[in-house]
Amino acid sequence: MFENIRLYVIQPIHIVVLCMIFLDQAPRHLANIRRLQSDLTNIIEPDFGLLDYLLRLKVLTRRQYDDIRSERRAAYRRSEAVLDLLETEDQCEKLIVALQRTDQQHVVNFLSQHGG
Repeated sequence: MFENIRLYVIQPIHIVVLCMIFLDQAPRHLANIRRLQSDLTNIIEPDFGLLDYLLRLKVLTRRQYDDIRSERRAAYRRSEAVLDLLETEDQCEKLIVALQRTDQQHVVNFLSQHGG
């Protein structure tokens, strides 16, 4: 009988520990993007589909999309504007998807290596 009680006491502890391990390993893209933003603005190509994907994935609103597209600045300024708008991990994950779909895997690799 004590064995059953012991299992019930130990089992929830294992679940909590596993959840803590899982949560600790969750990606922290936003922190990496903020830390590497200066470098990222130089290697992200905002034109040729990226902004369109971000609009489709609802990372950008139509107004944000139009504002960024209308900027007559260098590409790195448009990239900077996109990165400045990121606020959540979900938006960052969608940015990564958009980068992959627009043949910018080198940027994804740079992020996954934390800039190294």
